[in-house]
Amino acid sequence: MPTKKQTLGERGERLVIKWCSCPRCKRSRTLRRLPTNFKCADIICDFCGFLAQVKTSSQQDVETLPSRLPGAAWTPQKERMDAGIYFPLFVVLVASNRRHAIFYLSADLQPAEMFRPRKRLSDRAKRAGWQGVTIDLSVIPHGAAVRLL
Repeated sequence: MPTKKQTLGERGERLVIKWCSCPRCKRSRTLRRLPTNFKCADIICDFCGFLAQVKTSSQQDVETLPSRLPGAAWTPQKERMDAGIYFPLFVVLVASNRRHAIFYLSADLQPAEMFRPRKRLSDRAKRAGWQGVTIDLSVIPHGAAVRLL
């Protein structure tokens, strides 16, 4: 049984797939979900191979990006950043079944300081020692994230 956060994340991915064209090849209806727990990417274009992350947040104001979003695991994110690999980011904001927005931030506009490690989980946690990442959207240049929907 998926958690509320997992259900929200899946909904965001489905909204991107339904409403967005591939930013690289511009084709419609070619974005597909990757398998759950695929590291650092959530969708792929089945025509050109474009990869992107999707982050979904539930909030009443879908007009304004939040300053921070929880990300996934820090270690794979850090390894990719050290190699100079950044994935474009779709941010989906959901207020209700009918009110949502989709923003897009290209990989070349993502500064390294946008990704900050979170505190490791305690030894008593189910996933002891696991460390997540916080995506700090407050450090991106104004207007860098484009609203698509």
